[in-house]
Amino acid sequence: MNPLLVALLVAVSGGVGSVVRFVVDSAVRARFGTAYPWGTTVINVSGSFLLGLVTALALGALLSADWRFVLGTGLLGGYTTFSTASFETVRLVQVGRYGPALANGLGMLVLSVALAALGFWVGTLMAGS
Repeated sequence: MNPLLVALLVAVSGGVGSVVRFVVDSAVRARFGTAYPWGTTVINVSGSFLLGLVTALALGALLSADWRFVLGTGLLGGYTTFSTASFETVRLVQVGRYGPALANGLGMLVLSVALAALGFWVGTLMAGS
């Protein structure tokens, strides 16, 4: 694929990922409230799983490197949000909610890495590698 087209698709898919993040976060907040940042947790954990899956599929030659960039860097880069998770953890500490802050900061990190590994494993099975 033409590198300029790949760059354009990464930009567009990043915008789409950001909109999907907004929709998912809004839906989760409406369902569970805002006492704990469940929306960001759901987004980062699901995005980590999907990025593991995309990476394994690309390594197994079921996705081209170009599509790995479009889906991984673009779509999932726009969808997931480390900076928001960090900010939400700091805000929880500022209001004295240390347990939720620890769960948000450390818990989301551990869960996201575990789900990335699971996604990679599933993608490896799908690719037959």
